[in-house]
Amino acid sequence: MGVQSNKPIDIVIAEKNPLLQSSLVKLFAGDERFCLAAVTADGEKFLEACDRMRFDVGIIGWEMPGQDGRAVLQALRNRTDGPRIIVYTGSPNPDVPRQAMTLGAAGFCSKREAPEQLLDTIQAVAAGRMVFPFIDVSSLASDPLAGLTPRERELLAALAGGLTNQQMASQLDISLNTVKFHLKNLYDKLGVGNRAQAVAFYLKGREGR
Repeated sequence: MGVQSNKPIDIVIAEKNPLLQSSLVKLFAGDERFCLAAVTADGEKFLEACDRMRFDVGIIGWEMPGQDGRAVLQALRNRTDGPRIIVYTGSPNPDVPRQAMTLGAAGFCSKREAPEQLLDTIQAVAAGRMVFPFIDVSSLASDPLAGLTPRERELLAALAGGLTNQQMASQLDISLNTVKFHLKNLYDKLGVGNRAQAVAFYLKGREGR
């Protein structure tokens, strides 16, 4: 159900840039359609706000310290009482809207758009609509590996080849910690818990091609 039009839309923001935080606070302060309930600097504090209060729409960045946009969406995925989420980012990655939609976001707005575009997106999402730029939705189902970065694809292929973390670090000339970081993101994106499940997912994906 959408938010009733006579009630201000309660909003919580997760934005790492202090200057943009201030701009957004001013933007909402001058518009009686919205009520800014809280402003947080990262995904972890945003999730704490979700536990602490009820609000209608969350506006989150994609690249944030600690818990990024992907992690926030994954954490809220199974919550029936959670807010609708809009990913508001300046990321140049054209695949972010598709990833956000796949993870359950209700909307996407680029920071390159005029501020009014964000306000329109919030209103639409609060009313129960989804707002995204054009996405070839057939790709959501046809390629389960589409959301992986080139580095994550490399690591997944290396996993399927039986390499250890140390061997992958040596082969790709990156640190062991970097390998672990990428593997965590990889597992999260694929929705698996360990390397055996990731390899099974990879092999299944190749068979489907």
